Amino acid sequence: MVKHARDSSAGPSPNKKRQRAAHATFRPNKVATAEAAAAVDADPPLRKLEDLLKHSVDNPAKGQSVVYWMRMGDLRVSDNRALSLASEQAVKDDIPLIVLFAISPQDYVAYDRSARRIDFTLRNLSKLKGTLADLHIPLHTIIHTPRRTLPSRILTLMADLGSTRLYANMEYEVDELRRDIEICELSKEQGAKMTFVHNKCIVEPGVILTKENKSYAVYSPYQRNWLAAVNHNIPHYLEDCPKPQPNSKSIHKSKKFAPLFDTPVPDVVDGFELQEDDRKRMCEFWPAGEDVASEILQRFLTTKVRSSQLGAVNPLAPGAEESTKSSRILTYDKGRDRVDRDSTSRLSPYLSAGVISVRACVRAAMKLLKTDKVDGSRTSGVGRWIQELAWRDFYTCVLAGFPRVCMGRPYLERFSTVVWEDHQSPEDSSRAAGEGNQDSEMLKKWKEGMTGFPVIDATMRCIKVMGWVHNRMRMTTAMFLTKDLMIDWRVGERYFMENLIDGDFASNNGGWQWSASTGTDPVPYFRLFNPYSQSEKADPSGDFIRHWVPELSKLRGRDLHKPPASLADELGYPRPIVDHAESRERAFRRFKNPGEP
Repeated sequence: MVKHARDSSAGPSPNKKRQRAAHATFRPNKVATAEAAAAVDADPPLRKLEDLLKHSVDNPAKGQSVVYWMRMGDLRVSDNRALSLASEQAVKDDIPLIVLFAISPQDYVAYDRSARRIDFTLRNLSKLKGTLADLHIPLHTIIHTPRRTLPSRILTLMADLGSTRLYANMEYEVDELRRDIEICELSKEQGAKMTFVHNKCIVEPGVILTKENKSYAVYSPYQRNWLAAVNHNIPHYLEDCPKPQPNSKSIHKSKKFAPLFDTPVPDVVDGFELQEDDRKRMCEFWPAGEDVASEILQRFLTTKVRSSQLGAVNPLAPGAEESTKSSRILTYDKGRDRVDRDSTSRLSPYLSAGVISVRACVRAAMKLLKTDKVDGSRTSGVGRWIQELAWRDFYTCVLAGFPRVCMGRPYLERFSTVVWEDHQSPEDSSRAAGEGNQDSEMLKKWKEGMTGFPVIDATMRCIKVMGWVHNRMRMTTAMFLTKDLMIDWRVGERYFMENLIDGDFASNNGGWQWSASTGTDPVPYFRLFNPYSQSEKADPSGDFIRHWVPELSKLRGRDLHKPPASLADELGYPRPIVDHAESRERAFRRFKNPGEP
């Protein structure tokens, strides 16, 4: 999770060995104090950044280049607002456009980024480097440690490139906003203009507010206002930003800029290496590139669900049957919670990394329906899917409006003293909850998919192999960890980030706090998912469990969802590690009386 404290690393490392050591020993605080969280909530950094941008350098001197700073959520050329604006400025000034990507390993440590997500980033960057080179635009990749000196490094690079203008899309986490605030403040001394624009959401944070002029903390009224805002100004909110214009071919003769084309995109980042078999799996299950993302979207819009796609397979595997009446999106309202087939879009890795824009997704859905209005209803497949996209906006707005959630704090502070069975994070701890050999036996069994609850075990094994799992299963296993096992939600939040290829801080934190009843618009603490009934609803055929828990592959019916003890013993499957009814009573007691055991 994002940390509020500055790191204490030394200055920039001169070689790879020292760089590796710098982020290997980097241990940011995991949980802020309640006072620090309240102070940031009272003065959100997004507001300060937006004020600084209003008073930035108006008319900088014409430079020798314009720089677009690509971030981890921007990995595309199409429909990229900051890239489009940067290109427009470069054409206007008749100077080259340079694309910069900064690899910051300490940021990845602070966010618990998975090696899978880093590998996916590098694979997409390699694709982008070729696409941009065809436009005579260099992609210059740097690796920088420590994270606290990145602002000065960016400005030094701008000076070296003779640039007086930098464009970037906003990131909304506390540390990233503080970083961009520092860049804006330093840039004035250099006479450079910073332009940071909203691009992640359809409706950016700060637009949809309550009567008290605060961000919404409840989804339903937020979604109603979101839909009204979008339909009121579709050209703005669903703008298809133009692709960048090519640089002049003469850039290849420039002593300053030509060498940038030879800057390699690294195959790995030290400390985030994947085992070769895992890397091959990720390439197969989640191929890189904008064209791939667009094709996955089209499959969702135009083809039927397939049970053969429920497991670890290429999302573009042949055999998809086209349908104009019963495609996956058109039946999404009825089948979205089914985990025994590919009823969802499987676009989350591409949306989280910005390989495809959320605007493009909504435009494509409108085109499918041949309508000029966005359907956000609960009674249609398209409407239900659009609501899921709105949830992504909602959690990003929560992140920006209530920065406390970036700092390891529950949104509902009254639950900060709930007694967890294991791994309660101390206020001033610099160690992550559930880190390393701190894992209890219960936690180990949850991570390994050996809890004795078939749907929980299938979910955890799916994550281990695919780096992804259906959202209904994320909710179910998150509630199991936090309510049945009474283990700190921050433990699960971190584990997901460390293993998922689609780890998005806002959505992951929002989902975990929802499940733990500590967040915005959470499930009430007295409403616990019953893992057995959830299993029967989400996996009625049993195919999901049988696929991921081969010990139970011969079982059918209720025995599959809740194997009798004697049968489990015979099949070599573990008995349940907790009694759900007893765990339920314990959770009720501890949430009703925070602080009491």
